[in-house]
Amino acid sequence: MPIHRGYLLARLLQIPPHPSRIQSLRYSGRRLESIYMGENYTHFYGGNSLNRLSWLRPNAAFVSGLFPSPASRCVIFRGGEPLVANHIQDGRTSTILAKVPSGELRSVLGEEPFFGQGQHPGEIAAEDIKVLKSARWRGPNLIFLGVEEPDAELSTPARVEDVRGTPYFALDATDIPTDDLLSTLNVSDSQRLEFAEPRSATAKLSSFDASLFALARTMVDWLGRRKFCPACGSRTYPLWAGWKLSCSSVLPWAENPGKSPCPSSSGLNNYMHPRTDAVVITAVLDETGDRILLGRNKKFPSAFYSTLAGFLEPGESFEDAVKREIWEESGVRVHAVRYHSGQPWPYPANLMIGCYASADSSQTIRTDLDNELEDARWFTREEVLSVLAHPDGTNIRRREYKNFDEAQDQSTKSATVAGSIDPQPLKDQPPFRVPPQSAIAGVLISQWAKGEVPGLSSSYSGATSLKGKI
Repeated sequence: MPIHRGYLLARLLQIPPHPSRIQSLRYSGRRLESIYMGENYTHFYGGNSLNRLSWLRPNAAFVSGLFPSPASRCVIFRGGEPLVANHIQDGRTSTILAKVPSGELRSVLGEEPFFGQGQHPGEIAAEDIKVLKSARWRGPNLIFLGVEEPDAELSTPARVEDVRGTPYFALDATDIPTDDLLSTLNVSDSQRLEFAEPRSATAKLSSFDASLFALARTMVDWLGRRKFCPACGSRTYPLWAGWKLSCSSVLPWAENPGKSPCPSSSGLNNYMHPRTDAVVITAVLDETGDRILLGRNKKFPSAFYSTLAGFLEPGESFEDAVKREIWEESGVRVHAVRYHSGQPWPYPANLMIGCYASADSSQTIRTDLDNELEDARWFTREEVLSVLAHPDGTNIRRREYKNFDEAQDQSTKSATVAGSIDPQPLKDQPPFRVPPQSAIAGVLISQWAKGEVPGLSSSYSGATSLKGKI
């Protein structure tokens, strides 16, 4: 059946067609109630509101002048763990992301300038040398994140004195002795500073702090992991205030006798810019719309099930990756893939692409293809709602977070994360657990169970309820 041109145009522009035409639209014989996603869903770690001022990153005078200003703040990491402030009041402890006045950190950063460093300590690099623009090749990694502005309308400042709001930086203090670092900071009697396991420490952050943490941790991790040029093996150094890497062999004073020029010195190279790894994560619904396919990784925590996920591979679209991953992990063929939302996931640098898809539940489930899963099964809406209503239904214990990271480090293919196996639920515990709302998997599961998925009919009758396919 031909598709109306207005429908195609609306899909391209992501706008609804005229209301009088919505009821008459057909796609593969199914009535469409909605052909666009509507309002975006902002996930935990998402919705970053900083004015990143990307065009000013190469301006060493600007970022160097901005760092010591009284309004500037810095978030600090050690080995991926954020510095948090524990506030003690009336016997209660609350944890927030520590935002340290940047000026207090001068003694641990080395000699100025902090950006645009020349060959010798204290020397300012010439402004016309591209490979030295806001370069920092001495001292711990320091990154300009952006400015939190008082107004929703983003400004375009040209000078430090034009900036209105709070500039934010991120510091990798992994190689700075903790005692040396903490001794430079002014801490009140009601505060206790410490580096904390990131997932549990950030679980109750405000939306702004969560998005700030996600950006900062991803950038710190990227710089910390890429210390050597993948093209020639020379040391790398950050420029553009931490947003670009360069090979040290291209420094004006570098001595490279007998070596060919580094390939990174010409053209655009994807290994010299911040990395984001795309992951498709999908809630698969059966043809009635009343059951959901969830899987249990072999190393998941006790009785823990989640939506299936995996990294996007070269040459794939989102929907291609969804179909391949679900098939490889569960042996189930899916169709009607529909995008829901995306979530930045700073462990270490993922972008989770959340989708829904439909499948025939009579297919045989098999987990022997890539052996990622211990189990995969269909759960009813009633089963999931019961778990969501249980006080421990989405609870992840603090000791389990470390296992998640260890399991992810061991995996080279799947983006699902894991912990220790304990298939028997404890007394007074739910029969299984699902991810919390801070993870996109938890949102996909919860919205489906509660009938809150945009474009799904309230009756949940059949795969026909999947609207706005990609």
